[in-house]
Amino acid sequence: MTSATPEEERSSWSARLRAIGRWLELPVPSGGPPWLRRVLWLRWLIAPAILAVVLSMGDWKWAGEFPADIGRDVGREIDNIIDWMTTELDVLFDVIKEIVLTVLIAFEDFLLWLPWPAFIVAIAIVAWRTAGYWVAAFSAASLTLLATFGLWESTMETVALMAVTVTLSVAIAVPVGVWASQSDRLDRILRPILDGMQTMPSFVYLVPAIAFFSLGNVPAVIATLIYAVPPAVRLTNLGIRQLPEETLEAAESFGATPIQLLLKVKIPLAAPTIMAGVNQTTLMALAMVVIASLVGAGGLGEDVNRGLGRIEPGNAFLAGLGIVFLAIIIDRITQAFAARQQSSLGAGGGVG
Repeated sequence: MTSATPEEERSSWSARLRAIGRWLELPVPSGGPPWLRRVLWLRWLIAPAILAVVLSMGDWKWAGEFPADIGRDVGREIDNIIDWMTTELDVLFDVIKEIVLTVLIAFEDFLLWLPWPAFIVAIAIVAWRTAGYWVAAFSAASLTLLATFGLWESTMETVALMAVTVTLSVAIAVPVGVWASQSDRLDRILRPILDGMQTMPSFVYLVPAIAFFSLGNVPAVIATLIYAVPPAVRLTNLGIRQLPEETLEAAESFGATPIQLLLKVKIPLAAPTIMAGVNQTTLMALAMVVIASLVGAGGLGEDVNRGLGRIEPGNAFLAGLGIVFLAIIIDRITQAFAARQQSSLGAGGGVG
């Protein structure tokens, strides 16, 4: 009896795999006995086991170890690219660093110069006008408590860092989100990029940021910017794409040009969703405060790290509580502003 040739063995295994595939594609009947439906549903659970048995019956030694390992080479090439950018684009990075640092220091100095009662009263008035009395009272009480804890200077440093980062994030995210809402191709390109920006571990952002901008507040701003931009891009894109077709058709029937339709109808109607994106961007930027302090950023994040490094959990807890207070204040104010935008659009019946 002659043994089968390798080609015949491969064809027989291929036939078995095709048979398993056809079996998996069997539809589950809506009628019939219950035991039959259960058996057919179970095929999705036992199929991997059957496939493993089928593969184990053949000669699959080559599958024990992947035949190639190019990870080190790819990593080395990435390092070379970063080294080249650091050397050749040094002037560009220096200009970006000086601009960001100048704006950040100026805003931080202004907040530290401003008397603390004036700042608390201003925030309380904004909270009262947008979110009501309870949010205003909470804002005033929590900020006064942070001043009592001796964290006022750190709080102002964090507020300055967040203000600059969120402003840059919104300035980048909203136009990109609007552009993506008008271009399906750009939307498909941006989707995996935004997925990577949101799911990549935060520490990974710090490595190129340090290489390009050294230590300090600037790499913290850049790393936070990368982490915080995606929500605003996604929600701006989604808010414009989900507008009612009837409203857009009505505007077009009155002779609105594409630019007028975008600026006077789409963006105003999508404003609540865009504000929700700004809200999420701000909260994600605050979530990066502690991580950003690892590269030299000051503020409450530095106090948290200092407390952990000195095994002072009480001081770390108080600084972390300050971050929570800021997050709650910003969240309530921005959410209330978005709700007011939504109610004004509903009351007005659209955009005039």
